[in-house]
Amino acid sequence: MKSSLQGPSRISRRTAWLVLIAWVFAIGALTSMAPTLDSVKTNDNDDPPADSMSMRAAALVKKEFGADSAPPAIIVVRSDSAATTRDATAQIVSEIKGARLPAVIRVADSSTAPSDAGLVNEDRTAESVIVALTGSPGEDDYRDTVAALRDITADAAEGTVEAAVTGPAGIVVDAVKVFGGSDKVLLFGTIGLVVLLLFAIYRSPVLVVVALVGVGFAMRLAEGAGALLADAGLMQISGQTSSIMTVLLFGVGTDYALIVFARFREAMADHADPTVAVASAMRAVAGALAASVSTIVAAVLALLAAVTPTLHDFGPYLALGVASMAAVAFTLTPALLVLSGRFAFWPRQAPSTQEALSSSRIWNRVADLVTGAPRRVLAGALAALVVMSAGLVGVQQSFDLVSGFRIDTESAAGQEMLGQSFGPGTIAPSQVLVRAESPLDEEQVGSIAGALESAPDVDRLGSVRSSADGRTVAFDVVLDTNPYSPQAMDSLPGLTDAASQGARRGEVDRPQVLVGGETSAAADTRAALDRDLVVVGLLMLLAVSVILGLVLRSLLAPVYLAVTLVLSYAATMGLTTFLTITVGGDLGIGNRVAVYVLVFLVALGVDYTIFMMTRYRQELARSVPVDALRTSIVRTGGVISSAGVILAGTFAVLMTQPIRELYQFGLAMAIGILLDTFLVRPLLVPVCIRLLGRHALWPTRPNPLPDQSVLTS
Repeated sequence: MKSSLQGPSRISRRTAWLVLIAWVFAIGALTSMAPTLDSVKTNDNDDPPADSMSMRAAALVKKEFGADSAPPAIIVVRSDSAATTRDATAQIVSEIKGARLPAVIRVADSSTAPSDAGLVNEDRTAESVIVALTGSPGEDDYRDTVAALRDITADAAEGTVEAAVTGPAGIVVDAVKVFGGSDKVLLFGTIGLVVLLLFAIYRSPVLVVVALVGVGFAMRLAEGAGALLADAGLMQISGQTSSIMTVLLFGVGTDYALIVFARFREAMADHADPTVAVASAMRAVAGALAASVSTIVAAVLALLAAVTPTLHDFGPYLALGVASMAAVAFTLTPALLVLSGRFAFWPRQAPSTQEALSSSRIWNRVADLVTGAPRRVLAGALAALVVMSAGLVGVQQSFDLVSGFRIDTESAAGQEMLGQSFGPGTIAPSQVLVRAESPLDEEQVGSIAGALESAPDVDRLGSVRSSADGRTVAFDVVLDTNPYSPQAMDSLPGLTDAASQGARRGEVDRPQVLVGGETSAAADTRAALDRDLVVVGLLMLLAVSVILGLVLRSLLAPVYLAVTLVLSYAATMGLTTFLTITVGGDLGIGNRVAVYVLVFLVALGVDYTIFMMTRYRQELARSVPVDALRTSIVRTGGVISSAGVILAGTFAVLMTQPIRELYQFGLAMAIGILLDTFLVRPLLVPVCIRLLGRHALWPTRPNPLPDQSVLTS
């Protein structure tokens, strides 16, 4: 860079070539050293916190019964006659035992289980087989075993016989299968959309290439560095995190590119030399870009305060991705613009001064509306957000993974068959564990069993097992409702109370009662997510407010800006709930969607406010507040709206995925970003500034201009 005494600052072409070469060598070296991302990916850790009741129950089962509490498989068989069903079931059980599958511990059917175990329906035309498994759904042996069970079951499904592998094992394996293979669809869909939107906005293939090359380099940097860190055990990268990273980098990367391109166009009107124009543009946007990166990184790292494992592991890799994109925006993007020069706008000419300074009619009208009728605009914007927020009334989270599959699966078909033949709770019985100081006798076990059978929401009792020392007894309890439903989760305290009362009646010595199983795990996860939504949300808003205060040098501005973020979030979730549940028929909002949307919407939504507010501060140096506000609205309106449309579009690509959580997340983010782009940022935030006038950045106040010192906004 040249000093100001020698003329305008510039980024020379030689420097630009060196930057590009350095990036190419760095990415090449990283690619050669790092393992592939697929080789270090983990499955999403959907377990509740380690100290929760369900996890303590799982640990007790493993200790006392000598096996992992891995999700079991349930095979359901039915036909038009009892004899046909019995023959088909016997064939399946025989083949499973003969196959010696690596993850199978034991197989239970009506021929070996007690008659009251509930494995045969009333007319005996349907039977279920419980296959206890060991290992983890993330292991090849586990998934291969479930696949082999399905092959065996399919061979028996002839004539009138219907058979399916479902239960927790079938559901979780289907989830992996549904999610797997979607990454390429997501990647190419995102690339296609971004290319289309970028070209529609700039009509320049060169700028499209510059933006995509930047995203590509950032993605490769993040993937390589992330793979190295994950291989060293310093970071967890799941399939879901990787998919969201793809969308995030394309969205944020094109946003940053658009901001730089817009300032480059303005600078080219004043500086014919592209090396000077790029340097001028980067000086103008450096503060806003740095603030944007800081807010996003702070927001995703706030997830480290989460106690839900999948949320806790979510942040670091995404923070690494945003940091990689920032490195590209500050180095590679300006270098590529210098090397492209005036050709960057081909087939158009570089903008003239008159073209660069001309304003959009639409944004001029928006500025007129904001400055001329701020109270009416404020009332209208708040009313719209409140109406949309009303969709949150009575909303519930959904933990039913099967209902979240947006394609047909064998586990879903099997769950329906089980529900029709045995009742909805059969798919995932709860396991009530009673641990005593001394061995339990038959009378004590019977007292507890009787209390559990009469507990609310209980359909029947299944198997009862005692540990080797007799001090731990496990009762399988089948509920009379969907075990993944809120009603089932709310029934768990009744189970613990019933078991405790039965133990007291049986004079059990110091009983400890734990409830394990899918329903208990879902309830513990729900409690953890409710806690995380509040804790992470408050921590994130605090971090973002501090950054805004430092950037804007204001104590007041972060307060009203944070309020607009909360209102935008509530409206987004309300409208998403209305569209997906009321209109779309979903059972509820995916259990992690609310937290994901909060983090990303606040982090990304505040970006556009930062870009406008930093421009407002710059304009205050040469204009009175009302004129500075008008200029900031008009000058940032077009580019931020374009960036918002692209960012909303990239998240909307997630709606193509066959899983409810990703569909709802993509829809919510698209809604939230568009709300921020066309309502919050151009209307709500500016009217707050307009009504607060010279106090909008309190305690900082604009310096009075010569012979305008008596003017106010």
